Amino acid sequence: MNSPSDGHAVRQPTLPAATLAALGIVFGDIGTSPLYAFRECFAPHGIDPTPMTATNLVGAASLIVWALILVVSIKYVLIILKLDNRGEGGILALSALIRSAARRLGGKDRKSVLLLGLAGSSLIYADGMITPSISVLSAVEGLSVSAPLLAHYVVPLAVGILIAMFAIQRHGTGKVGILFGPIVLTWFVTLGVLGLRGIIQHPEVLGALSPAAGIMFLVHEWHHAFPLLAAVFLAVTGGEALYADLGHFGTRPIRFGWFCVVFPGLVLNYLGQAALLSYEPEAIRAPFFLLAPEYFRLPLTILATAAAAIASQALISGAFSLTTQAVQLGCLPRVRIRYTSEHSIGQVYVPAVNRFLLLACIVLVITFKSSTALAGAYGIAIILTMTITSFLFYSAARAAWGWSILKAGLVTSLFLLVELPFLAANSLKILHGGWLPLIVAGTAMGLMMTWLWGRARLYARLSRESLPIDALLADLKKGHIHRVSGTAVYMSGRGDTVPTALLHNLKHNQVLHERVVLLHVQTLDQPHAGPAESLGHTDLGEGVHRVNLSFGFADTPDVPEALKARLPEVVKFHPGKATYVLGRETYGVGKNASALDRVRLALFAVMARNASPATAYFRLPPGRVVELGAQITL
Repeated sequence: MNSPSDGHAVRQPTLPAATLAALGIVFGDIGTSPLYAFRECFAPHGIDPTPMTATNLVGAASLIVWALILVVSIKYVLIILKLDNRGEGGILALSALIRSAARRLGGKDRKSVLLLGLAGSSLIYADGMITPSISVLSAVEGLSVSAPLLAHYVVPLAVGILIAMFAIQRHGTGKVGILFGPIVLTWFVTLGVLGLRGIIQHPEVLGALSPAAGIMFLVHEWHHAFPLLAAVFLAVTGGEALYADLGHFGTRPIRFGWFCVVFPGLVLNYLGQAALLSYEPEAIRAPFFLLAPEYFRLPLTILATAAAAIASQALISGAFSLTTQAVQLGCLPRVRIRYTSEHSIGQVYVPAVNRFLLLACIVLVITFKSSTALAGAYGIAIILTMTITSFLFYSAARAAWGWSILKAGLVTSLFLLVELPFLAANSLKILHGGWLPLIVAGTAMGLMMTWLWGRARLYARLSRESLPIDALLADLKKGHIHRVSGTAVYMSGRGDTVPTALLHNLKHNQVLHERVVLLHVQTLDQPHAGPAESLGHTDLGEGVHRVNLSFGFADTPDVPEALKARLPEVVKFHPGKATYVLGRETYGVGKNASALDRVRLALFAVMARNASPATAYFRLPPGRVVELGAQITL
């Protein structure tokens, strides 16, 4: 187990190095939008496409530029990123921050905040399935254009790329980011250079920097408003990923990368595409690639393929972060989580989520077979998440920052003024594939709600039968309980009640070890637990000891070795001789339970059975572990 006493100081990455890694993880999704966003503004939606006049081209570019400014730069980068929950970002961290800060909120309000957070996180899970599928499919389809012989191998090649992409996730987002970072940096520099090339040939497009051009465009083309806004929104997909991936790199690298590299490259490229189409309208078939000189188009296709494949990384790492937060908040059962960085608690790898997303992406690719078929499902999940974040921002600004109702309401209203039209436009996609992320998100939220419901019922049931520790100590003092030699360790919560496993041991075996350790384990928000905070020990008397064991997030939670090294001699703890007693409950259904409760209980039981076992997680010696089963009626 690593610790500061090893003599090796944890070296923090420099801002340029962290920014380079962030480029490879955080900005891939939003960075590939120039491949299709501007083109879709003038694609034939129905029988009446938007006229591609010089004024309309400038207007469309203006809408995209100001969407990037208002939604990404101002809302997320400058404001929302400040709302971190001990370094973690994302919609679930935001809801947790609100609930912990707003002590004055009533139970109903606190529950609604949690529900919004769960809904938003569920939508990100859905988007985490669709984004990799679309990104990889579009990448492989781009290669098949330059190499038609590969056209029949699009699906197998896409599946192969997905397998390779998910296989490297176990190395950690920091290392993956360093691998992807130079590619994405090259991509954004190329975006800017190509866009500048088009602007020089037609500088009139700089008028798009004025918001008036975009407003007048919407007014003039009001009958195309919904398709236009749905296409414009494609330029800001990936904005929520900036917040979800906050814990991986922190605020400074994300802000530095956005304002110095990403935002300038995107704006220049969108303006360049508008400039190209103003004097070469037939380039609408592929305005991004036709910005480049002919000799550079094949290398650009290869670079775009790599960038599009990397684009899915932001959603994958965001799903890892959300899962970790959900487990910590008790919204999901315990799963195996690997911390892959010595300096950032947010850099995590969740094998179960990685496998699930890989399987889901492969199924989507094989089923839909093309990025066009999946296009209808893209966008609705992201705009719903952004809108939920705006609603949560109001409560966060009031609770965490102490803003007045007027100030918080005004800023939230400005967010919604921009996002609600995007939501209305994307709602038209529901019948054309948008139902898919909604069903996936609904399923994910149903699982989380079932776990919360089951845990609440379980806690209430156990609380009714719990025994205060003082009562146990009194019985021990009277000699009513037979004692046997040795040490037993019982996993315990923070409360003052006897662990259920200990009660079941007394009920069935009617004996207790001469030394009993009631152990509570917690993970700190720092890489390593220092000597003063790693162990809390209280001798309760009668051979019973309460122990709080703390690990840093970069430490290995090896409970036996930690207890051996840190417990005082009076406990006489020997890892190879101690008995570790764990509870394993099975759940029954009460006679008065409704049909819905029976279904939810069955699902809760399945989730509980498949949770990561404490034996492996805490490095307990299997030969010294005793599990006491109990039937609990809920």
